[in-house]
Amino acid sequence: MSPALDLTTAQWVKSSYSEGNGGQCVEFSRALTHSHGLVPVRDSKDPHGPALVFPAGNWTSFVSAIKSGDLSA
Repeated sequence: MSPALDLTTAQWVKSSYSEGNGGQCVEFSRALTHSHGLVPVRDSKDPHGPALVFPAGNWTSFVSAIKSGDLSA
């Protein structure tokens, strides 16, 4: 089992793709990127709720696919 990651002091950034859709916002943090190679992601409407944590390379690939239009809704 992995030890719990401390995100209490993490600074969160709201996704620019979350604007203008009625508050359906995603936030991410760079707090663990350099030290652990991880990117935590959370729902901005529930800042005290759970965060999903992705390997940084996978998150980068996901964001690149979104930006290039390779993923459609």
